[in-house]
Amino acid sequence: MNEIKLKHIGLVSSSVTERMDENWGEIKSKIILEPEFSGALRGLEGFSHAIIVTYLHQASFEKEKHLHRRPRNLETMPQVGILSQRAKNRPNPIGITAVEIIGVCDDYLEVKGLDAIDKTPVLDIKPYYPDYDKIDNPKIPEWVDRLMNGYF
Repeated sequence: MNEIKLKHIGLVSSSVTERMDENWGEIKSKIILEPEFSGALRGLEGFSHAIIVTYLHQASFEKEKHLHRRPRNLETMPQVGILSQRAKNRPNPIGITAVEIIGVCDDYLEVKGLDAIDKTPVLDIKPYYPDYDKIDNPKIPEWVDRLMNGYF
């Protein structure tokens, strides 16, 4: 596989310092931009939501352990492949979360609902466009509803 190099544009500042699997909905975080990107958030104040792309810096993928597993290692979940889950320990540890925008400044973005711990590198911030990002009536397995109960 070819190596791809990415540079983070900022870091998450959050009171959450340990990985967790529930109750992210009320968590407020700031994404502190690297100085070279100051001002890049201009215009985002007109949006209510954004999509945050993160590098899950504390994740580690072990093929034998993570390729096929039960989501959150819960016995009540089916054994499925890693690419049918949103688990952190994946071949490329990239996180994607739609968040509510609370505030926009030149050098940071304040958000609600970002499931990323303190000091998580942020790779990109994209405004939420309903025409691109919303799917009406998606099909999902029944276990996903059970898994997500209490997550946000």
